[in-house]
Formats: sequence, C-alpha cells, structure tokens
Amino acid sequence: MAEYLSPGVYVEEVESGAVPMEGVSTSTAGFIGMAERGPVIGRPQLVTNFADYQRMYGSYLSEAKYGDYRFLPYAVEQFFLNGGSRAFIMRVVPQGAKCSATSGSAVLKFTAANPGEWGDRLRVIVTPASKAKTQALEAIDDRSVRVKSCDGFTAGDVVEFYDGRTLSHNRVKSAIDGVLSFEEPIGCDIVDTNLLPKKVIKTCEFNVSVRFEDAEETYLNVSLNESASSYIAARMQKSELVTVEVGKVPAQPAAAPASAEKKDDKKDDKAPALVPAAKTAGVMPPYKAVGGVGESLSLGFFGGSDGNIEGTKASDYMGSDNGPGKRTGIQAFLENAQVSIMAVPGVTDSDVQLALVAHCENTKSRFAVLDIPLDKKKVGDVLDHRNMFDTSYAALYHPWLEVFDPLARKSSYMPPSGAMVGIYARTDTERGVQKAPANEVVRGCTGLSCPYNEGEQDILNPQGVNLIRSFTGRGIRVWGARTASSNPLWKYINVRRLFIFVEESLKANTNWVVFEPNSEALWSRVQRTIELFLSSMWRSGALAGASPGEAFFVNIGRSTMTQDDIDNGRLICNIGIAPVRPAEFVIFRITQHTVESAG
Repeated sequence: MAEYLSPGVYVEEVESGAVPMEGVSTSTAGFIGMAERGPVIGRPQLVTNFADYQRMYGSYLSEAKYGDYRFLPYAVEQFFLNGGSRAFIMRVVPQGAKCSATSGSAVLKFTAANPGEWGDRLRVIVTPASKAKTQALEAIDDRSVRVKSCDGFTAGDVVEFYDGRTLSHNRVKSAIDGVLSFEEPIGCDIVDTNLLPKKVIKTCEFNVSVRFEDAEETYLNVSLNESASSYIAARMQKSELVTVEVGKVPAQPAAAPASAEKKDDKKDDKAPALVPAAKTAGVMPPYKAVGGVGESLSLGFFGGSDGNIEGTKASDYMGSDNGPGKRTGIQAFLENAQVSIMAVPGVTDSDVQLALVAHCENTKSRFAVLDIPLDKKKVGDVLDHRNMFDTSYAALYHPWLEVFDPLARKSSYMPPSGAMVGIYARTDTERGVQKAPANEVVRGCTGLSCPYNEGEQDILNPQGVNLIRSFTGRGIRVWGARTASSNPLWKYINVRRLFIFVEESLKANTNWVVFEPNSEALWSRVQRTIELFLSSMWRSGALAGASPGEAFFVNIGRSTMTQDDIDNGRLICNIGIAPVRPAEFVIFRITQHTVESAG
C-alpha cells in the first residue's frame, strides 16, 4: 500500500476490472525480392501504395535483364490493386552488385545509398553559400576584432574578409561575447562602423543539391567544419540517395609576395620593393577545397552495377543475420513486428520457400503465401512441388495470373502470391480474419497460365493446393482455402490465421500483467479481460457456438498453477476457442415430393 507521512486526506486512483483489449492488425504484408534500387541491409521499409514503392525502389524490371527474378514490383502492384494497404519491402541483390560513386574531389566523395546501376544517373550540384555575416566595429589586435554580432559563427568556420577592394580568408578560433578571434593574422583593415558597411566578415559554406530523375534533395549552408551543426557529414546522414565521406582539406598555398614601386630619395630611378603578403596560408574556402570553380560544381556518378543476375543464389534471398540493423533478405524481418503475411514473389526455389516457411513457423506470428513454378502444369508435377511442405503456416497457389505488363506493353504471366496477399488483406479488412480468403475475385487479372477443371481440382484440393479458376459470368476467383499441413486440425487458412490473431493480440495487450502481484485479484482481472475480448470476437462471428460458453473458455487459478509455478513467478492461463471453419462443401439434398390429393 502507499506510504503516508503527513496527516491529511489522500485520494487514490485504483485500477480494477477488465482492461480493454484491441485486436492486432493481420493485413500488413512483407515482400522480399529484387528491385531497381533501395536499401539491402537493415530494416524493411514501409510503402503504402505503388507510387510510394516506385519512389523508393524504382519501377518495373525487364525480363531480358532480370528474368525470373523480376516479379517484385508487379507483385506489390497486384497487392495494392487487390485491396492491400501496407507492405514492408526488403530488397535483394546478387553477388557483385556495386554502388556508384563520384570522383575528382579529394575532399568529398559521394556514394549512392545502395547498389545498382541506378546510381549512375545521380548528380550532385555544389554552389558557394554563406550562412552568416557581420560587421567589424573595432580591432582588438592583429587576430581579433569586436563585431556587431557573433550569431552564426562557430569555432573552426572559414570566413571571408572583404575590405572594399580585395578578398582574403581566415579561420575562426573563437566567437565569444561579440569578439571574433582568428587563427591567422587578419592582414587587412576590415573595421567599418558605417550604418551600411562596405567591409564585412562572412562565413564560407556551400549548398549541395542531389538529383535523381524527378527527385531532389537540397542541403543549404553545409560546412567542412566538424564542430559546426552544419557539418556536411551530419547534415546528410538522412539522405535517401547518397552517403558522403569527408577527406582532409588541403592547405591553401601562401600568396605570392606583392610587388610595389618605392621611390629612392637618393636616386631618380624607381626600384621595386617587396611588401609582405597577408599570412593566409593554410586557410582554403570550402567551396574551393571541394574543387569548386565559378558559380557551381557538377559531380557525376560512375561504377554502379546490378551484379550477376544469373548467378543469384538462394542464400541471397535467405539473407544473413548479422545483428540489429545489419540483417539482409528474409532475416531482416526479424526486426519487424508488424508483418503478418509474407511472400517471395515468383521465387519458387525450394530452399528459399522452405526458409520463408521456417521463418513464419519460428516467429509464430506470420503466414507464408507460396507460388508453384509456372512450368509445372500437370497434376503430378504440381503435387511434387507441394509435397515438399508440411506446415500450417503456409499456403500454395496455382496457376499464374495473366496481367498486363506496362514495361513490355503486353500481357505476361505473373506469380499469384502478390494478388493473394492483397486478397488476404482485403478479406481481413472487410470481413475479418475468420473469413477464409477464398471465393474472392482476383482484380487486374485477364487470364490464367493453365485453366484447371473440376476433376483436376478434386485431386489437388485435398492435398492443399489452392487453385485459381475462371468461372463464366463470375470472373477469375480464388477457389481454395487450405494450408500445406497434413494435420486436419489446421487444414484451413482462416483457422491458423485466427489463432495467430488471438495469440498476438494477447501478447500485445497483456504486458500490464508483468510484475503485478501474482494473486487471486490479478487472476480474476486477467480472466475478465480475456473473456471480454473473446466475447466480442464471438459476437462478430469469429468463433463458433450458440453462446459464449460454447465458443470459448478461460481458466486461471489454482487449477492451472501449482505453488511451485507461483513461487517461480509464472502465471498460467488456459484458453480454448472454437474457430469457425469455412463451408467448403455446400450440399443440398433434394428428394421428390409427391402431391397427394385431398381426401
């Protein structure tokens, strides 16, 4: 109980009763595949429409170059066309893929943010700029002046002096209390107390513009000063197009001594006398340091490569677990807790598909949608591929879909997984996860690679191969709702996904229980919380039964825990639910009815 030390009246807010629970989303997709550009290491990136995908990952891929690995953009487009709204993308590249980079500047090296030939179309434009200027009011010594304002000046900044006729450069040593101190002697008269001064001190920076097709990133007033907030490496960390490396700034060559004519009193002729130049050696303005001449500097990119597409291996898709922020391929989704449906569009290599299934089984929160190879059309060949799997966390679909290819400007066959993941999302949104994603129209599809008939489906359907079929007057529809499991308890997709939904919802909404006193009061509160959640599911039609008692049970207490469990900090709750199963076979029994005459 709370501790009170002073006399008085205290009001406490005490939580009691059930805690509201919200169901988790089951419609977020995860795709792995090749793309024109985009990150290949780290977390998968979210896209919410196909235009978003194109902006981040590029457009369609050609069959001539990418062959059977070109299907990711088409699958993502089909996903959104068929009702999907959120997808996370993980790009894969084959061995030998390289990033484009600039050359010609020893100080700045820009590199494309990720591998691919796309980087060769990048361009960086650098122009001189200044973020601040001020007026010198009083010379303190040969290296310091009192100025009107120090705002915008940082130790390490390169500045430019203008005395009304000539320019020179120096570096700020300190900027404190209205006094600017410099590393080198000033070397010229820059004091100007006029209201509109002609002599000014201004910082030297530059602007960077990164351009790629219609996209442009602009970074104003960036600096080579590591101590400044405008340091280029820090400012450009969030660039989606390039990374930047900053090298050592070269020293400015000392200015050549100036020649002046001085008259000798003892001689009528004139002899040249040497006047020391200002000591500005070692201070080079940033724009000049990066190679800038004139009004702008344009840098091109070279050396980008998409790698050896033909040498693509299963391991490229399976990925590597190199730790947080460094994972690739399928392994990158270990850092994502939002994805519920996954696919590797068009990749039918058994090693890749088995790796995806293993990922879904290990997380126990995801469902894999698998494609069967396009060339497998005979029933026996289809079953050969299907028989490699025995899991309730995946479903197989066939045949491939005929859709229009905007790049080739003709119809092509595309893997069904993209459209199917979209149909999963559409069904979840419109009907709920308890509805099987079947008897749904496939949008954007004009034909099938192989029109299976009812007799062939009689063989394939019991084996867990979900066919997509064309029906006269009803369009092209998904005509199967089975998992790839041999266990009859888990043969329907909606049953497995309903359990995923319940399990993940419990995980997400019961964290408040952890470290609470493990007593009868807590048990009662947990039970009421879960019962209210399951009751709402039953009322929405997700659970079978004429009453809540028939639809589910929740047991928690001494019957589910021993004293040893309690002593070791375990709270155990037994839950049972009755999932609704799809009406896969609708049977009408009809008999003759004889009309008897009234006697």
